[in-house]
Amino acid sequence: MVSFTKCAIAVSFIASVYAQSSAQPPAQAFNDPRLNRPAFQPSKPDPGKMAALTPEMRGDIFMARKMYREAAETYAEGPNDSPIIANKMGIAFHQMMQTEQARKLYERAIKLDPKYSEAVNNLGTIYYARKSYRRAVSQYNKALRLAPSSASIYSNLGTAQFARKKYEKALEAYQQALALDPDVFEHRSTQGVLLQERNVQERAKFHYYLARTYAKAGAFERALLYMRKALEEGFRERDKFREEPEFAQMQEMEEFKELLALEPRVL
Repeated sequence: MVSFTKCAIAVSFIASVYAQSSAQPPAQAFNDPRLNRPAFQPSKPDPGKMAALTPEMRGDIFMARKMYREAAETYAEGPNDSPIIANKMGIAFHQMMQTEQARKLYERAIKLDPKYSEAVNNLGTIYYARKSYRRAVSQYNKALRLAPSSASIYSNLGTAQFARKKYEKALEAYQQALALDPDVFEHRSTQGVLLQERNVQERAKFHYYLARTYAKAGAFERALLYMRKALEEGFRERDKFREEPEFAQMQEMEEFKELLALEPRVL
């Protein structure tokens, strides 16, 4: 049996990045390296060997194949006192947009293991999807008390603060996330059991704050990338790129000057 503490089971969460719909899709699932749960790469299963696998392992295979209903049904065949299985079932229902059932399963996982940071975080994504941003912030803070080195949870906290228009608090959380994992905002993996929120309403402003985050970290190429995205999406406060101290070291870069001199086509 593949142990949860040794590897994250591959799941597939193709979320609509920065969706503006009120019915938000599930957050992206991926493995946070700071949780010491390395990603598990499932090979194509041999049907002849399926019978020898546990319900959890068979459910993991269905998740990797994006067969979420089958995954949920298969996980249900496993032990009903396992917080790991409850969380995985929650993710399966979350992917099917059945957020109420997902919420109950995440809460069950937490009841079975109050220190299960992934489930605590995942419950926060339910509140975020329902636009209960204050409750989402509270939940992410709880998760961070359990996993203080999780870049993805800091990212979620920042996104929830951003949704509350607490922009400077969002920036602080994003900077902490980036300090823990320089690639935290670039993850496009479909693996893991911890959800990272990618749905925001104000995309132009969101990308501006990511540009500030990268600029302060000295990651100037990525800062330029998100500057361009912000401008293309209609960010109008161009002077901020010249005034904010995070961009001070970029002022003499030719790419920086050229970008601000252009009038990008708004997407």
